[in-house]
Amino acid sequence: MIHRPAPHHLTALATLATLGAQPAFAQEIGQAAATLPAVEVVGRTASGAYHAGEASGAKSELRLRELPQSVRVLTRQAIDDLGATKLDDVLDYVGGVSRQNNFGGLWDNIAVRGLAGNENTGMATLLNGFSSNRGFNAPRDLAGVERIEFLKGPAASLYGSSEPGGTLNIVSKRPLWQAGHALEVYAGSFKLKRAALDSTGPVSDALAYRLNLAIEDRDSFRDHVQARREVLAPAFSWKLGADTTLDYSGELLRHRTPLDRGVVATADGQLGVIPRERFLGEPTDGDVTVDNRTHQLILTHDWGEHWRGRLGLSYRETGIHGFSTEPTALRADGTLTRQRRLRDYDSDDTALQAELQGRVRAGTVVHELLLGAETFRFDMDTVMQRVNPSTASPYAINIFQPVYGQAQPTPAPNTDTLEQQRGTAFYAQDAITLAAQWRLLAGVRVDRHRQSLLNRRSGLTTQQEPSSTSPRLGISWLPSAQWTMYASAGKSFRPNVGTDFAGQAFAPESGRALELGAKWESAGQRMGLTVALFDIRKRNVLTADPAAQTDPARTGFSVAAGEVGSRGLELDFAGQVSMSWRVNASLVYNDVQIRRDSSLPTGTRLLNVPKVNGSLLAVYEGVFGNGQRYGLGGGVTHVGVRLGQTGTSFELPAYTTAKLVAHWRINPTLRATLDVDNLFDTTHYTSSYSRVWVTPGAPRSLTLGLQAKF
Repeated sequence: MIHRPAPHHLTALATLATLGAQPAFAQEIGQAAATLPAVEVVGRTASGAYHAGEASGAKSELRLRELPQSVRVLTRQAIDDLGATKLDDVLDYVGGVSRQNNFGGLWDNIAVRGLAGNENTGMATLLNGFSSNRGFNAPRDLAGVERIEFLKGPAASLYGSSEPGGTLNIVSKRPLWQAGHALEVYAGSFKLKRAALDSTGPVSDALAYRLNLAIEDRDSFRDHVQARREVLAPAFSWKLGADTTLDYSGELLRHRTPLDRGVVATADGQLGVIPRERFLGEPTDGDVTVDNRTHQLILTHDWGEHWRGRLGLSYRETGIHGFSTEPTALRADGTLTRQRRLRDYDSDDTALQAELQGRVRAGTVVHELLLGAETFRFDMDTVMQRVNPSTASPYAINIFQPVYGQAQPTPAPNTDTLEQQRGTAFYAQDAITLAAQWRLLAGVRVDRHRQSLLNRRSGLTTQQEPSSTSPRLGISWLPSAQWTMYASAGKSFRPNVGTDFAGQAFAPESGRALELGAKWESAGQRMGLTVALFDIRKRNVLTADPAAQTDPARTGFSVAAGEVGSRGLELDFAGQVSMSWRVNASLVYNDVQIRRDSSLPTGTRLLNVPKVNGSLLAVYEGVFGNGQRYGLGGGVTHVGVRLGQTGTSFELPAYTTAKLVAHWRINPTLRATLDVDNLFDTTHYTSSYSRVWVTPGAPRSLTLGLQAKF
């Protein structure tokens, strides 16, 4: 039967009932049931779950324990316990995730299992199953997000263009048929001010809505840098009939901040020569604005008891507009030469999906079938003007004694391109229950792409029509009610965006991944553990042009590495370890390097990928004598040494940071929170692109919040 999400109160009752299977918890549950708060429907959650049993991005009714793939779901409870308001706040608490160049603070960018997405458009990300990383995307706000699904390993058999290391699926908050409203306000270090509204409920018997709003205004620990953002995320659910539903979700996000390339290291790789607060751009450039507008419509219809159809439409507009001043080279006397740039980038992305999903039984074997088709059209208009430094007019600043406000050169035309992508795909997946202890997952997707890149300055157009077949095969063995052993193999495919310094389009990336792992889930489904070994190969990976070290004109351009390899061991644990304690932990060893290339030495590591990283988050919840509930906890993250610039020996040092989280439920409708990040004020550097583009981590910061439900 097709899975339908249960109402929140039924889910809570079912969870409590299943806990009776765990003797260690049964007595505690009976004693504490009366004191547990009701499951929250809006605002920050309380006494929710860290461990999730399903992920919509997997497109299967198989529980995650049965799926032959490593999937880590960051639930809304974990997001709230971390005090996270943007995606960047949670990345360190998922195993195998490493930070990449964030384009001066204008977007999110990570690598999963050491393999990043396109350095000019960011990581492989989905929003409710639709591609959401084509174009230019502002740092994601979490006001309208229900959970984040990290689908590790290749997802190309379902989603086509993706990374073999992993794909993120962001799941939006949906309308509920139970009214609820929450208002949240925050204030903190560096003049942080934030307000958010979450409101949902029925409009009629057939129509429900949800509205999430957020407004944020903050300065930064960086001199002359501030950020402003506004988020509007409406959603509607309309019951067109007993078996038919039309869902709409939208998101309008505007993010404004100066483009800030961070601090610099000396020629011998020394960091810390200037304060982490020092801004090396020009304040008079003002803000760069990133606009994102997303609309999604999904029509679902149940065709009898065992089959469901889904038709989805997504339309996205993105853009980046504004001036920036960016470092190019540091001289021995502390003089930093700089470029001035004007960006005028826009994109449009339309995608259509059609799926049919259902069950077929053949004797004792059950097939869960998925048949789908997808088509998209994507246009990206890129106009950049820039001026390079010269001996006569270096447009420079001294990093030790900066003087702002000098005469600014007028950027000259540099890039004027129109890139068009068209894609059509067909895919199928079969999740087979062979017997009580065996699951087989097989899938394949066939993609046909057409790409063209018009250089308006030269009048030349380059074209290519890459196509790919992306299969996946996995098998799971369930020797007991708690344990699963699995193995999987899959291929990936992703067209590369943009051109090299010579104006030539890049051949598509292709990859293959092998994975062997084990999963454990507690009897009450309160805790889950995944251990995975993986081996990945990927060809035509884009990396920073090493010639930029001597030629500033090549700054920001890429070259394609021949073959990159990623091997590692990964551990993720999440769950409710007792009635009072929630724990989230990860530990990863990942060796990523170039295996074969004509321009870069074999064995060269990839940017910003540590061999070792790990994290721990633990939160204790208790009850005061007067019945008020409270929570206290903390987190620790460790990131190992990473390469800081391609083709050099420059490295970013390892670092460990800690955070403190606390909340106090004043009454059933009012709650106060405290979050302290970088508790011990550790100086650290989160990522870099080169010696002159190094992103420093934030110092200790404190945030106070108040959440009211009504």
